[in-house]
Amino acid sequence: MSSISQQGGDTEIAVVIARPPLMFLAAVVLGLALDHLLRLPFPVSRIGLAHWISAINAGVLILIGIAVFAAGIRNFSRAETPVQGTKPARALVTSGIHGWSRNPIYLGMFLVYVGIAIVVRSSWILILLPPLAIIMRYGVIAREEAYLERRFGDAYRGYKARVGRWL
Repeated sequence: MSSISQQGGDTEIAVVIARPPLMFLAAVVLGLALDHLLRLPFPVSRIGLAHWISAINAGVLILIGIAVFAAGIRNFSRAETPVQGTKPARALVTSGIHGWSRNPIYLGMFLVYVGIAIVVRSSWILILLPPLAIIMRYGVIAREEAYLERRFGDAYRGYKARVGRWL
């Protein structure tokens, strides 16, 4: 099977509940606000060796997340298909990073999100991770997958059978 399956010019799009970058940003902002409004009883140390080790780990997560995100964007650009879900997909991209993950852009966003939570020492941002993941799974990814099945049919179903959602 080729790495890109082309389709005609229909105008259907995946109707998701919100744009994913805005959802991640909202979760970070909400987490930071909750950190100031509802302090949790377990403070996170901001000094010592543990602080530096966690800061380094957070930096690594952020860098890996950015690299995965960028690789996903680059794949879409090379296939000349839009990244944003507000435009119809023109191609099914299944090679490169998309051969490892069906959602590398979202995976990258999650890695950056966790890295940010660790860097700013925000328990609330981490607590908001499971609800964010559930909203992404059912409000965005499930809708995009249904759209891609309608759009690309068996080619997408075969891709879905070969490549995991995250890894």
